[in-house]
Amino acid sequence: MVGSAVAISAPGSAQAVPVAAPAPVSSLDLTRYLGTWNQLAAVPQYFNLVCARDTQANYALDPQGNVAVRNTCTTWSNMNNEIAGTATVNDRMTGAQLHVSFPGVPTQDRIDGPTNYIVTALGPDYSWAVVTDPGRTSGFVLARAPMLDATTWPQVRAEIVAAGQDPCLYLTSPTTGGRADIVPLCTL
Repeated sequence: MVGSAVAISAPGSAQAVPVAAPAPVSSLDLTRYLGTWNQLAAVPQYFNLVCARDTQANYALDPQGNVAVRNTCTTWSNMNNEIAGTATVNDRMTGAQLHVSFPGVPTQDRIDGPTNYIVTALGPDYSWAVVTDPGRTSGFVLARAPMLDATTWPQVRAEIVAAGQDPCLYLTSPTTGGRADIVPLCTL
């Protein structure tokens, strides 16, 4: 598996145990992945606390062959919030591990860098995706539509667990035409 590893120590242990990064999907067709994604749930991060609803990511190829990233949301004061960046594919074997950079954002301001975006699960029709990072500190449930049907949520939660994360850490993201509440994903 291509990726980075983190080390953890067990209580009372003097040795660190390497933990592999979450496994990416076996193959990501970048052309099919491009377009607009709605954030339906996420592990809260400092950069998305300003977003009250309708958080979206739009991905398009840029002239250099990288992915132009445009993230938008509606803030708590009903204003539009937007940030633009670039994603580069770090894993040519699967295409599912990328480095996403945003100019002016500390630790994410360089276009080249280590993987910080791993697609760990993907609906067979590219209608939904689960994304995290090598340390599993972030997590996003993305979908083409503003909501998922009740039969898809258990599969998404199972994929989050398979990636080594707790679905209770994910909070739903309000979307127009979808859920309006903010609740832990494990309660759905």
